[in-house]
Amino acid sequence: MIGLALFCASPAAGQQPGWHHSPLPGEGDRASMGCARESNADNFACLVVRCEDDYAVGVHVHTSRPLGDRGTWEMTLDRETRQLDAIAGSSPYGARMDDPDGWLLDGLRQGTFVYLRHKADMDGAFAFIDLSGSFRSIVEALHWCAPRVPTAEQFGSADVDPPENNGEAQ
Repeated sequence: MIGLALFCASPAAGQQPGWHHSPLPGEGDRASMGCARESNADNFACLVVRCEDDYAVGVHVHTSRPLGDRGTWEMTLDRETRQLDAIAGSSPYGARMDDPDGWLLDGLRQGTFVYLRHKADMDGAFAFIDLSGSFRSIVEALHWCAPRVPTAEQFGSADVDPPENNGEAQ
């Protein structure tokens, strides 16, 4: 009975502070979710690194913000501040971060902390996400994400002879 009471009192798995696999339906182990230290089932702010359907790596924001996750987010990642746009996407998360130079993804893997808040909420406090354990969690989530190969390199050209056997099938 005490175990049941403790289970019911804890936040939902998707909003627990720290880094873990995303528990959202259909995500399985293809996404790593890191949530702010104050996160609970009703009030949460999370960043998600996900292997997309086309095998690209995407970074998403997933929050309980009433006005949604799209828009501009201010982030301080290891004392470097930037503003990134979050755009609508087809994933189950709030919005996908537009990170063209990989600054956010690299920082989530290698950094120590990130503060974030939506630009429209400048009077509100920043959400603090500890990046301890993020590297391992992200590596595990992206393990099955295939490397991107340019279309021209996926199939041999018609004017190229097949490779020689070199004695392997003797």
